[in-house]
Amino acid sequence: MSISRNKYQLASVVISVVISNPAWSDEVVLIGNVAPTTGSIAHLGKDQENGALMAVEEINSKGLVIQGKKVLLRLDSQDDAGDPRIATQVAQKLVDEHVVAIVGHGTSGTSIPASKIYSDAHIVQISPSATNPTYTQQGFKTTYRVVATDAQQGPALAKYAATTLKLKTVAIVDDATAYGQGLAREFENAAQSLGLKIVSRDATNDKAIDFRAILTKIKGENPDAIMFGGMDATGGAFAKQARQLGMHARVLAGDGVCTEALSELAGPATDNVICSSPGISLGKMSGGAEFAAKYQKRFGIPVVSYAPYSYDAVNVVVKAMKSADSTNPEKILAAMQGTDYKGVTGPIAFDPRGDLLHGVVSIFNYKNGKKTLLDEIRM
Repeated sequence: MSISRNKYQLASVVISVVISNPAWSDEVVLIGNVAPTTGSIAHLGKDQENGALMAVEEINSKGLVIQGKKVLLRLDSQDDAGDPRIATQVAQKLVDEHVVAIVGHGTSGTSIPASKIYSDAHIVQISPSATNPTYTQQGFKTTYRVVATDAQQGPALAKYAATTLKLKTVAIVDDATAYGQGLAREFENAAQSLGLKIVSRDATNDKAIDFRAILTKIKGENPDAIMFGGMDATGGAFAKQARQLGMHARVLAGDGVCTEALSELAGPATDNVICSSPGISLGKMSGGAEFAAKYQKRFGIPVVSYAPYSYDAVNVVVKAMKSADSTNPEKILAAMQGTDYKGVTGPIAFDPRGDLLHGVVSIFNYKNGKKTLLDEIRM
């Protein structure tokens, strides 16, 4: 596929801890990173990129030797703007640039269409944040992820709503993306099996800013809660407008909404949000406090969400590289199934599809705008 210079023009940057003097190395190896670093969820994409960059910088500073050669890693970072069409263009671009592995993409809606391109090229793709089950159910041997799936996250959130919050009725709204629809579907199936009544099912889109028509309809249905499948940029406005309409229903959401940035987007309405995340909380991670401190020192901002997962994703790729004693993409891919790595986010090992063997889903609420852990559910 050729890359045209049109409105979907690609943005990229190759990042390395050593930019102008790679003389100490015998080989320079590119690891691709793809995330939405522009657009409404750019804060999440930049967080992913920062985590991957931190891992590359640390590995380079320690020195990496493969087949007796000194290897310098460089992060080939691409912006797909959360757009599936740009994602496939970016994927082909990275294949053409001979990256040895991909960290990304940042969303399910971009990870899934890009995955066939990486599969055709026999390049491992390890996502730090794509949760839609379809991503690893396509029969590709190249797809991996370091987070739990929506098939785990949706039921965990539904179970918490039914058994802990004792809710009886729920309205469901999704943003019509692969992520939002997938999470909402998994939640709905689990909720119904637990005896929750679904009073309505509506869809918006991931660019929407005004939800008052949908919310006014739902207000008339008077549910105990509204489950919103989407990202924080839309979920924040959704929760805020529900509060402005005087609605008392809880807002339930997944990891796309469950970020540290939500309080800035929703204001006091965050206090009515219960959300899930497909992993353990940063404060509970082994080395989480140390990671947070290093991240703050390096970038001058706190972790938003996915940085620890992209950090671990890079380290998993490098561990496979060491196990294969090769920088050949196909040999790295062959070593991935044997992964047994203790990362910042926890123990990482994969089933034959590339999903984590031991998934954990965390449940949070917000108190005075601060994200607070309520429960951990091991799947």
